[in-house]
Amino acid sequence: MTTWLAALKDLHTTAIPAVLVTVATIQGSTPREAGARMVFTADGQYDTIGGGHLEWRAAQIARDMLNADPAVFSGTRKFERIALGPSLGQCCGGVVFLAFERIDQHSDARTGAMLTELEHHWRNGVDVWRAVALESNDPTLLYELEGEACDLSAPDNGLDAAMFRNAGTTHVTQDRYGRRWLLDRCRAHQPQVVLFGAGHVGAAIVRVLATLPCRVLWVDEREDMFPPDLPMQVTVEATDVPNAVVDLAEPGAYFLVMTHSHALDQQLSERILKREDIGWYGLIGSYTKRKQFEHRLLDRGITQEQLNKMTCPIGIPGIYGKEPASIAIAVVAQLMQLWELQAPKAQQPQQLDSAGTFKARLATHMLDGRS
Repeated sequence: MTTWLAALKDLHTTAIPAVLVTVATIQGSTPREAGARMVFTADGQYDTIGGGHLEWRAAQIARDMLNADPAVFSGTRKFERIALGPSLGQCCGGVVFLAFERIDQHSDARTGAMLTELEHHWRNGVDVWRAVALESNDPTLLYELEGEACDLSAPDNGLDAAMFRNAGTTHVTQDRYGRRWLLDRCRAHQPQVVLFGAGHVGAAIVRVLATLPCRVLWVDEREDMFPPDLPMQVTVEATDVPNAVVDLAEPGAYFLVMTHSHALDQQLSERILKREDIGWYGLIGSYTKRKQFEHRLLDRGITQEQLNKMTCPIGIPGIYGKEPASIAIAVVAQLMQLWELQAPKAQQPQQLDSAGTFKARLATHMLDGRS
């Protein structure tokens, strides 16, 4: 699946007009959460806001915007309330509020810089807010979440730090002048998965992970094993010293080891288990392989407490197929279970920052035209 951001960057580069649709806020039961996004062009669509008649109605509105006579429709944004009841043929019973943004070469001269900055944050695992004026065509602004103070250095636009500080996710608010804004929290691809091995199973796992909110550092000695045109959240490290990459991983990273060599697997296992800050470690193999590695690693000074952090075999119970796709599904499901355990805490507004502090500031590339 092509993500909304990757689609927008490609479309903007090729000068193809598009409409970004964001689930701005919800009431009751709905197919997707606030912050879900989808991109529509005249003849295509990317990502999803939930499918069904909701998506069909969103596509209809978006393409009307793309086809509108500029003399009749001069705006680039719309805000629509869509009830998921009998009239739409869906029985969810909730209400979805959708924000529509036409994005092309003429809608905003700073669009390219904004998309580049979003990608930069995405790759580096940093959340960022998009502030979109719903009742004007003012440029979209980007605000980071970090630090202690608040520095809104943009021209006076009626926004203040409390609007970001007290919000955990995408929502619609009013500024102090009564104008409505979409404050869209673009969550970065987190956490980091460090995968050693570019064989069939490794490639299958990366294909699945590329559709999920995570960042992948993919490591192998054989450069020719990596496929071209990888998604933006996948970074390749072709190196003769894969052991050194272990030390470069972020604190809390999730490690997967499945190289072409058991000897290398053992070396990587030792190095990973010596780190005290790993999020999780999975080693491909059987129970027999685990026992062999346990004996060898204990002989090399790894403690039983450290060995307890090693998961081998990997994958959720109940999926026993040996095909690369079957293993990939089982392993990624296991990772998702771990991430879901962390999700409720991460979504709490008071935990936007591990230090309990907050800073909303314009992103590195000033999008109001000033440096």
